[in-house]
Amino acid sequence: MPDKSLRIRRAAPDEARRRPIMLAIAGDSAAGKTTLTRGLVEALGPERCVSLCTDDYHRYDRSERRGLPFTALHPDCNHIGIMEQHLQLLATGEPVLKPVYDHSTGELVRPELVEPAPVVIVEGLLPLYSKLARACFDVTVYLDPPEEIRRGWKVQRDCAKRGYSPEQVLAELERREPESAEFIRPQRRHADLVVRFAPIESRNDPADTPLSATVMLRPTIPHPDLTGVLQPGLSRAMHLKLERDPDGRPVESLHVHGYVPREESVAVEKAIWAELGAPGRDTPEELGRIGTERSEPLAIAQLLILFHLMELDR
Repeated sequence: MPDKSLRIRRAAPDEARRRPIMLAIAGDSAAGKTTLTRGLVEALGPERCVSLCTDDYHRYDRSERRGLPFTALHPDCNHIGIMEQHLQLLATGEPVLKPVYDHSTGELVRPELVEPAPVVIVEGLLPLYSKLARACFDVTVYLDPPEEIRRGWKVQRDCAKRGYSPEQVLAELERREPESAEFIRPQRRHADLVVRFAPIESRNDPADTPLSATVMLRPTIPHPDLTGVLQPGLSRAMHLKLERDPDGRPVESLHVHGYVPREESVAVEKAIWAELGAPGRDTPEELGRIGTERSEPLAIAQLLILFHLMELDR
């Protein structure tokens, strides 16, 4: 079977060590970080991309945290200094022995060796918390779903995969809220792209309508020229607006509509893929996957992130 993964050049063994491309994906618990990351890793291929989660740098296991005055979201509950050192090492192409936190049991288990690949994706609660950590990244993303949607996702995930009851999850969300406001959400201002999956408020779409996406494109890095993509015939699926971000700064926001027929979204994906300079190949089928379902707005958001990774590799 031919290799369909996206090509990011790997240096030959006799070449000097090449600095990896570093991507951060930050956001609150159950914001969709792992789903977004998984599609990117699968599209790039395991030989070209490695991912790690900053939640592995928790200082205390779940049982120890029960007696503490703060939650896992607090920097004091995490080895921020070790995380910064590891990010610096990875950014210079050096391996690290990373701690591992098992979310299914809440235990800290045996550490694992992480060898940097051409692309290193770092996702978690606090990758953009400190200035030193932020300096390690070439591209930064913050996932910002509406709170009611994120809470629903967290209840669903933690009950299905982590053994909690809905009441326990909701109580923990209330306990975490002050720290979310103080330490997690402020990372949004440091992101080059802010991605938000939500229904369109001005529409009364059926409940089963896929969520739309808004991708805020801050002028901190060069973004793709989407003129060719936003041509007549594709504009129902996507449009670009000049808006202000939550901090009052002007930004361009790309609105990707979940309500349009799939074939229209696929046409946009193919147009973006062509703009990425990958002619003759299909758009990676791994993009847009949410379990057994597929989200075209998610696929388009992932394609925009892939653009930045490919541009940095040129």
